[in-house]
Amino acid sequence: MIKLNFLQLNKSKNFTIDNTLCMSALVANETFEALCLAYKNRFNHSKLKTFAFSKEGFLGLFLELNAKIGVSLGESQAVIDGAKLYEQLGFEVVWIGLNPDGKVNLFELKNKTMDFLFLSSYVMDTFVTTSIKEVKSQTQAKIISNGSAHWDALSDMLYFDNYKLTGFNTNGVLLFSDDSFSLLSIGQIDTLAAKICFEALSTQHFNTALKTKFEAKLKVQFKEDIYFFVNPNDTLDYALHFGLKGIKARELIRTLALSEIYITNGEGCSLGLSKPSRIVQAMGYDETTSRNAICFSFVDELSDDDVEKVVKMMFIKYKQIRSFS
Repeated sequence: MIKLNFLQLNKSKNFTIDNTLCMSALVANETFEALCLAYKNRFNHSKLKTFAFSKEGFLGLFLELNAKIGVSLGESQAVIDGAKLYEQLGFEVVWIGLNPDGKVNLFELKNKTMDFLFLSSYVMDTFVTTSIKEVKSQTQAKIISNGSAHWDALSDMLYFDNYKLTGFNTNGVLLFSDDSFSLLSIGQIDTLAAKICFEALSTQHFNTALKTKFEAKLKVQFKEDIYFFVNPNDTLDYALHFGLKGIKARELIRTLALSEIYITNGEGCSLGLSKPSRIVQAMGYDETTSRNAICFSFVDELSDDDVEKVVKMMFIKYKQIRSFS
């Protein structure tokens, strides 16, 4: 099995559950307190809460903030949908768009006031990076970022998507240090979600050597049939985003899966399905073109022969799909 969709779905290794994580108002809850301390030592945030990683869950966070909120169109679908619900309730949302090159349009932050800004150090789907330092030079808003694939210490708050980190659709974890959010009561904390999230983050590692190898091989093999929605130099070092002309990405995803080669076309909610990349459309591409988008992410060690094998297999499947169209 060759897994090139690691950033979109990381199947967690086995983990154990025991009753030391059962929260009680009558005991010290030492295991959970130690877990919170571990989060603090690693991410430098003193408070932790869990929340549903869904549009309703993010709506709950927005309502708790009860403020003027900015949201980048490069965030997860759950954030976008939650912000739309927040807007429907009469609250103001400042939408920050994407440039044609896939970067967040930081120019839109100028002369706009907001209290909080949901903007991560990378754009979903394409994994184009964003400098939080540069964001902070444009706005006084507190920055709330998704840290699942990459985290920036300058973010004021971090949240994590357990589905992306573990493959389990449990609650998300939110880290913060001020009083922007209230702490949950003992019975409302999803300690299991907090545990598996930290275990996944603790073992998280990436392969930064494969990106240039795959890029070079793909260009040689596919020639004029490959193109890049975003500059590979602008993405995370362990991610590569591109398109193949004339086919829908999901067709290639499904046929490669039969050979145990796993790739993705975007967020987990659209993985292998008929939904085109919302991110690519936000960059200005039409729906048809956005369906061509493919993303690789690298964690495993692959030999040069493995890279050659994957690219050749992709090319064979690609030609077969084109011939049937």
